[in-house]
Amino acid sequence: MVAGYGIFVIEMKKDEKGPHKFETLSDAHRAFGMPLPKHPLISIMYGAPSWSKILQPTHHHVLGFYKISYKPKLAGKLKYGQGYYDFDEGGLLFASPGQVVGRGENEGTICSEYTLLIHPDFFLGYPLAKKITQYGFFSYSANETLHLSDKEKVTIISIFGIIEDELNSRIDDFSQDVIISQIELLLNYANRFYKRQFITRKAVSNDLLQKLEEILDGYFAGEQSLNRGIPTVQYLAEKLNITPSYLSDMLRSLTGQNAQQHIHHKLIEKAKEKLSTTSLSISEVAYELGFEHPQSFSKLFKTKTNLSPLEFRRSFN
Repeated sequence: MVAGYGIFVIEMKKDEKGPHKFETLSDAHRAFGMPLPKHPLISIMYGAPSWSKILQPTHHHVLGFYKISYKPKLAGKLKYGQGYYDFDEGGLLFASPGQVVGRGENEGTICSEYTLLIHPDFFLGYPLAKKITQYGFFSYSANETLHLSDKEKVTIISIFGIIEDELNSRIDDFSQDVIISQIELLLNYANRFYKRQFITRKAVSNDLLQKLEEILDGYFAGEQSLNRGIPTVQYLAEKLNITPSYLSDMLRSLTGQNAQQHIHHKLIEKAKEKLSTTSLSISEVAYELGFEHPQSFSKLFKTKTNLSPLEFRRSFN
């Protein structure tokens, strides 16, 4: 624990351009007025009660390492679409190297109770070095925090505690193996809890799905597909005010398809509609759907239906 260290507020110069970069764990420790980490590649910062007024950086910043934070209380409830999610007593936030992060509008001034910082080099030689990039929640923005129930909170804090104890104990040949296993356990629990979050928020997720369908229908009904091409996952996520990774994970929980697969499904449905109700040529159908090359449209259609667009039209007629 680091109780007793003074309050430290990061203030960026007004003329500073771009986000502040934390290249090393030591940079972050110095910024928060903490002693240098005992290990250059991994550290855990513990927010004691006397730190309750510490501010997060007021400027956006970029990390050169992974960051997993547990906040004991989150100001305000999360809003998704027109609804709110009711877990507001604490949660986990994730950030990966190279991400631009910063304080959210409603984050307030409550500090993190635990903040785990891990340099990617700490994972070298372990399967987790590759596997960690597969956890979608490292791409979620701050307003898509993993909210925890009381029982889940106990589980997560116990893992933080084990990691903290290991770092504070004598480091030996087994320390890295033990810590790596605890990090992986923490990530697996987070994965489970996110799936729970999608289930408990199913009504809100269904609202997002309905809104997504309306956006896609409007996109293809107007001239956007002609002017902008095929809708991208990034475009749809921005329209829904969520991240692409969160959109894909939400869709998988509801439909079994990721966002790109959902777009392709919509494209095929619209293509079938045009092929069966209009006299447009195959090339004209492709261009109206946003394809730059008719061959690309025909290839996707054949892959998804086992029929070429022309074969589908003939079979339908």
